[in-house]
Amino acid sequence: MRYLLIICTDENTTGALGPEEGAAMLADYTAFGEEMGRRGVLLGGERLRPTSDATTVRVRQDEVLVADGPFAETKEQVGGYYLVDCKDLDEAIEVASRIPGARHGTIEVRPIWER
Repeated sequence: MRYLLIICTDENTTGALGPEEGAAMLADYTAFGEEMGRRGVLLGGERLRPTSDATTVRVRQDEVLVADGPFAETKEQVGGYYLVDCKDLDEAIEVASRIPGARHGTIEVRPIWER
């Protein structure tokens, strides 16, 4: 079954990392991607630009409303995601627990609708 692993962290905290901390985090994410690739569960994933670069689109009464920024103010922001193919929710949770962002943020595990 496919799952979307949504990485939610405080972008102010991650944006304030020094060069050494940033390099260490990049190394951790690279190692995670390589390991999950070897296991055959990783289908894709990307890091997202900060919420300051977001645009929100709504349609109300056939009018398109566009606003700068994220949809909601939250303590944690979506910073990236992985799409994985796991045998069940237990494996998806195990994979999510290995994402480096889980150590200082939250990983939402969301099943994909299968047709």
